[in-house]
Amino acid sequence: MAKRAPAAMRPSKAVAVVAKSAGIAAAHHPNLGLAPFDMTSGYPVAAAALRRDAAGISAGALTAAEKADATLRSRYDEAGLRLLRRDAELLTERLAMCLGGGGVRWLADYAEWIGPIERRRGVVLGDLAAMCTGIGEALDPALGADELAAAKRALDAAANVFRRNGRVAGDHHKRNALLKWMYKGV
Repeated sequence: MAKRAPAAMRPSKAVAVVAKSAGIAAAHHPNLGLAPFDMTSGYPVAAAALRRDAAGISAGALTAAEKADATLRSRYDEAGLRLLRRDAELLTERLAMCLGGGGVRWLADYAEWIGPIERRRGVVLGDLAAMCTGIGEALDPALGADELAAAKRALDAAANVFRRNGRVAGDHHKRNALLKWMYKGV
């Protein structure tokens, strides 16, 4: 009769069931006794290039976001624009993690995490979605076709999170004037 592994060494059935139903691999968390994600399974060379050129990419993303929305510069002072550029550098770092690891989870999760912080700073989450689009435009000449497609998937996932969370109360985007007039406080 074969011996079963102790319960502490077996992966959780709940984690495996959720992962199978979602169509994703089981969790790779060392605390669960599993190997961590392989951060070289995607495009590690492209990830290294993103990390190296993060400042230039963030500057290009801010320029592209300003072209898309002319009111961006009027909404933020110089310190605010510097913080937006720093946010773009952090988004680029997370994008490098996505390219290196071959997934979108790191950037999409980061977009979920920073929503309340950006709201407290008075940053419109739609502007961060525009920054994601700008990062994609800045990456276009630097990456190959497959790498660019993987980067666009991760950036689109983050932009969707920013747009969805931007509808939550407390975001500083422009409200509908008719609804504001009708409901006095919308």
